[in-house]
Amino acid sequence: MAKAYVFPGQGAQFVGMGKDLYEQVPQAAEMFEKANEILGFRITDLMFEGTEEDLRQTKVTQPAIFLHSVILALTQGDKFKPDMTAGHSLGEFSALVAAGALSFEDGLRLVSQRAQAMQKACELEPSTMAAIVGLDDKIVEDACAEIDAVVVPANYNCPGQLVISGSIEGVDKACEKLTALGAKRALKLSVGGAFHSPLMEPARAQLAEAIEKTEIKKPICPVYQNVSAQPFTDPAKIKENLIAQLTAPVKWTQTVQNMLADGATHFTEIGPGKVLTGLIKKIDRNAECENIGSL
Repeated sequence: MAKAYVFPGQGAQFVGMGKDLYEQVPQAAEMFEKANEILGFRITDLMFEGTEEDLRQTKVTQPAIFLHSVILALTQGDKFKPDMTAGHSLGEFSALVAAGALSFEDGLRLVSQRAQAMQKACELEPSTMAAIVGLDDKIVEDACAEIDAVVVPANYNCPGQLVISGSIEGVDKACEKLTALGAKRALKLSVGGAFHSPLMEPARAQLAEAIEKTEIKKPICPVYQNVSAQPFTDPAKIKENLIAQLTAPVKWTQTVQNMLADGATHFTEIGPGKVLTGLIKKIDRNAECENIGSL
């Protein structure tokens, strides 16, 4: 019986996240306080008592989700014994820390730098993303390739749900085209930029330098990475894939399919929300899933 642990990405945050951990687990409180020190501001105040607007700030959102996920995983003790891990976008950093490839401190520093680099890239050019529901991936891919503006597949979330990303012009044109091709929905998302697209190249270049300088060890189990949906244990390859991640699509459908093919019998989503649990069930309705979002 292979246990797969998966970690959510941006969008799963909520006010009050992690507060029970802080109040009830001394080790967790120490880790949260260490995070405040590393980040240079009290992210715990924003997580526990802030507003939804506070949590939507990219510099807060990404570290907050990372902290909730990782601290939950690392304070599970003997209950946390992964045979494989994976994370959706930002969640890949949580998966690497949980698997012992990255230290908690280095993971948090990289996530903070990632958030700031992505924010800067978003400010360089107006851009957006849209969820396309009800079409085969190939139809979406071909339509994006035919648009005379920047727009690419960004998140392969589950069969029939693919998020596209690019310039406002590119996404608008693609939504119009895909609606005409029979999409059930072509819904623009309330995000600040074109994540996992060529427009994130400035962020990729900035983060690459930080990743290269960070020590990554061989993980205790295979980590399935977004770029190829394949399992990795070699630190050099893990770094290479992490660097490529910001401008490449998140192959979540393929990741879950590969984990199942490699023997995953039980998926546990650790962190805020239940988005990944829902996607896994859409990928394979027979998959056994649970969610750990609090103690």
